[in-house]
Amino acid sequence: MSRFVILILFFSFLNCNSVSTEPVSNSNNNTFAKGALLTTSFKSFEDFKKVVAVEYSTTGTSWVQLIHSSNGGQVTSKLYSGVSEGDFIDARDGDFWDRVRLGFESPYFVMQRKNMLGVYILSRRRHKDFGWPDMAFYDLANTMKNNISKEDLAVASSDELSEKGYLNTFNHVAAQSFMTTLFSEELADFVADTHERENMPELMTGKFTPEQLKDIKNGVVDNYVDMINNEWGQELGKRLKLKYNINQDTNWTPELVATYLNEIQSYFSWVFKLRFQPFTAKDELTIKFSNKITRIMNDVSGLR
Repeated sequence: MSRFVILILFFSFLNCNSVSTEPVSNSNNNTFAKGALLTTSFKSFEDFKKVVAVEYSTTGTSWVQLIHSSNGGQVTSKLYSGVSEGDFIDARDGDFWDRVRLGFESPYFVMQRKNMLGVYILSRRRHKDFGWPDMAFYDLANTMKNNISKEDLAVASSDELSEKGYLNTFNHVAAQSFMTTLFSEELADFVADTHERENMPELMTGKFTPEQLKDIKNGVVDNYVDMINNEWGQELGKRLKLKYNINQDTNWTPELVATYLNEIQSYFSWVFKLRFQPFTAKDELTIKFSNKITRIMNDVSGLR
């Protein structure tokens, strides 16, 4: 029961709260679009729709489909109605039959409970289990923001340096990339979709309030930007998995973690024309996150 509760709490957490400038792709393949977006680049929902195609279902099950094309490539994010974070919390606080009902509604969650626990732990700072300071996905993104060169920071706008600027984009792309590489694209997508359904159910119907449309940093635009960035993160994770031949038995040394993080920074450098201070295998963050991944991939059962 304790593991089930911990897995459910994971969904509550998801409330998003010298590097090469070349893209992560083969030189002969230019179909990998730059893709990643900044919420702060848009002034309105109409502005967003000039960049991303938005379509809603007209009959039956509610869904929204977002299509983003860039630099010859394209990603599609389709969000259907279904289980959300709230359903997991209701099951946690309910009785046995509430949990059985959730199992029928979301068998994927039950089948993937071990990997879901791994994602949960990577998403949280667990000083008790991993020592002080423990590192989570957010710390990777925050370090990447701090790694931006002084020259580029000096000319960046206050919006770009805000919580909903580079930091939010870095967080979504990096976390989804790691989830996809370590586990699967399907799991990463499940985690992302479950959060979005709870965060704003209107995303699937398009029936927004004036306040939701007006609030760029926390409303419709921000949530749709997150959905697109999740897709680009998954694409990046798939490519890095293949490039470095990563599987369940891969030894995540500090050298590999540093290389992986520098590949993500290289992608951001290419997208946003930024320069970064590189990660090294001797960085505290790199060493700590290497140890965390290794422990989780070897045996997550001892962590609750």
